[in-house]
Amino acid sequence: MPTVFSYFSEVLAREKRGEHLSWLCMFWMIGGIYASAMAWAIIPHYGWSFSMGSAYQFHSWRVFVIVCALPCVSSVVALTFMPESPRFLLEVGKHDEAWMILKQIHDTNMRARGQPEKVFTVTRIKTPKQIDELIEIESDTGTWYRRCFVRIRTELYGIWLTFMRCFNYPVKDNTIKLTAVWFTLSFGYYGLSVWFPDVIKHLQSDEYASRVKHFRNEEVSHFVFNFTLENQIHTNGEYINDRFIMMKFKSVTFEDSLFKNCVFEDITSLNTYFRNCTFVNTTFYNTDLEQYKFVDSELINCTFFHVRTGCQISFDDDYSAYWIYFVNFLGTLAVLPGNIVSALLMDRIGRLTMLGGSMVLSGISCFFLWFGTSESMMIGMLCLYNGLTISAWNSLDVITVELYPTDRRATGFGFLNALCKAAAVLGNLIFGSLVGITKAIPILLASTVLVCGGLVGLRLPDTRTQVLM
Repeated sequence: MPTVFSYFSEVLAREKRGEHLSWLCMFWMIGGIYASAMAWAIIPHYGWSFSMGSAYQFHSWRVFVIVCALPCVSSVVALTFMPESPRFLLEVGKHDEAWMILKQIHDTNMRARGQPEKVFTVTRIKTPKQIDELIEIESDTGTWYRRCFVRIRTELYGIWLTFMRCFNYPVKDNTIKLTAVWFTLSFGYYGLSVWFPDVIKHLQSDEYASRVKHFRNEEVSHFVFNFTLENQIHTNGEYINDRFIMMKFKSVTFEDSLFKNCVFEDITSLNTYFRNCTFVNTTFYNTDLEQYKFVDSELINCTFFHVRTGCQISFDDDYSAYWIYFVNFLGTLAVLPGNIVSALLMDRIGRLTMLGGSMVLSGISCFFLWFGTSESMMIGMLCLYNGLTISAWNSLDVITVELYPTDRRATGFGFLNALCKAAAVLGNLIFGSLVGITKAIPILLASTVLVCGGLVGLRLPDTRTQVLM
């Protein structure tokens, strides 16, 4: 990502640089929409069909990985048709090739402006200073492994010097401010992005648990169960000479119950447990009832045949798997309008206004989560939040590449991107640990960091009319 934005920023016209980089960000987000859409479409079609312990099956995740790999392969092919960075060509001494690429960019931009008669001229070429003196010294006298060692050491030293120059004048203050904005935006965005689906799943669990059916003191004998049992709790039951044939147990719990002379055959279970139960002369054939599902239970003279191990969940058994991908698809789809708006307004209202305004509005929108008491409301809040936040991401990408000079642009962008991932991990840990405990802390925390980050972003210099250094 840092290399992509740094590369394109070097070849874009100043007047349209913000808009074109925003379109590039939109295609970046379209990749997320594509991945979530494929997951939503492929997994229900092929189903969650795992049987890793007993037999091999074709897993749907393989189809998903293959489909998601296609854009990556096509991008590798497309890179072969793109010109090299003029900056890199100058660094390696290929001035003529750099001049030809710059002339091609100049002519294309002039034709787009309606001024094709302007001629591209170069009056001075400033070649970056290279730190390869040690390599020149060792190239004649050192052994091959010594030369490799010096080369690696010199490259690492050069990377370190470039990184430290990001904290030197005149970009030191900008680096500190960008660090605060990148950290707060990533912390709030990725933290809530993980928190939203978990909260929705928690609401689903609460609603599902509220509909549980209780059965107490059942006495069933010589009965054939051949239907699905779901969301039930059976307590103090007695089942004598019963047969459980070709059944599915979904979120079923048997407590303090007796099973005598019973048969369990062709059973598939999900979240099903037998707690403190007694089984006498009972046969289990072709079931997935493993030992961990018998909690504090006693099995007397029982027989197990063909126990299926591993995960036996299908799409029909666990609808929450479908729901997770659907919510993720809606959340990523909601960023598309924000991408379009930010691209059209980036060069009109300015980067700082869009960055600060988007982060502040995102922080304010978090307070509406207090009213999120249902799945539909939380999904709506998720889409609103993602739509507002994406404008901040686009403007932050543009500001970052414009504030750094060419020799530090990719390094500075890469450092901030790495910091972004660290903040995302921290946000996932903190927000994820608060799911089901309280909504106050995540809401206040996300709102605070986003608003504070937006205010810091407003203190950055305006780069709308700035020529790249």
